[in-house]
Amino acid sequence: MKTVAVIGAGTMGNGIAHVFAQNGFKVNLIDISEASLEAGLATIVKNLDRMVAKEKISEETKANTLSNIGTYTSVTDGSKNVDLAVEAATESLELKLDIFRQLDAACANHTILATNTSSISITQIAAATKRPEKVIGMHFMNPVPIIQLVEIIRGYSTSDETAEVIMTLSENLGKTPTEVNDYSGFVANRILMPMINEAIETLYNGVAGVHEIDTVMKLGMAHPMGPLQLGDFIGLDVCLSIMNVLYDGFKNPKYAPCPLLVNMVMAGKLGIKSGEGFYDYSTSRKAEKVAAQFSQ
Repeated sequence: MKTVAVIGAGTMGNGIAHVFAQNGFKVNLIDISEASLEAGLATIVKNLDRMVAKEKISEETKANTLSNIGTYTSVTDGSKNVDLAVEAATESLELKLDIFRQLDAACANHTILATNTSSISITQIAAATKRPEKVIGMHFMNPVPIIQLVEIIRGYSTSDETAEVIMTLSENLGKTPTEVNDYSGFVANRILMPMINEAIETLYNGVAGVHEIDTVMKLGMAHPMGPLQLGDFIGLDVCLSIMNVLYDGFKNPKYAPCPLLVNMVMAGKLGIKSGEGFYDYSTSRKAEKVAAQFSQ
């Protein structure tokens, strides 16, 4: 496996591209927006510069990493002759199904198709292709260059061979792959998102303020970041989307998103990405400070 296509140049996509490229893979980074590609590459450069400054990598490694990345605005053009395609688009079922149909048509027969979905059924995504045995979930964690875990999720038809290849590949990236079953939210978000949602409910019910809730969880539970701050970091729109997937998947009221979360997303208060969520990120310095805190 030598060449990888990564579809989506956002937070997760550029992080995944970074990790593959730093480990010697040729990476085709694909996004329909030239501006998103430019922003994604700028983020990779900034993260590499931070690693050089901390003496975790050399200038030569930085240069080699960047030379391994090419950019495309077409899924068809960018996914030809690749051994693996990793979809890292927005957490929308219809968007992902459309991308997988395009990948299935464009990729060679041997190509494995992976999705970075954090909650959507792998089996459902695989059903949009003619190669369900080669479709698998690779759920990387944000920030991708820092967090070691990769959730590996088999769909109903995912073959043993595909799973073994992806488990070994993840290890070769310096990650710790952990196989979980194909249920809504898998493990990470089935546990994490209800916790964030419950923290929002606690605020909504007036039990405590934002700072107090996060302080209790950071100091009392040894979390590196409080749940409300983490929600801002992930993106409150993403949190809402995942809660809706859980609620739709299990039909259990405990997964219903808090009204405060719904209203904040409707009002455009999405966290760091919008400049305001439970905290104020009106200056880039504040946003970078939060990101740096989480990536220590």
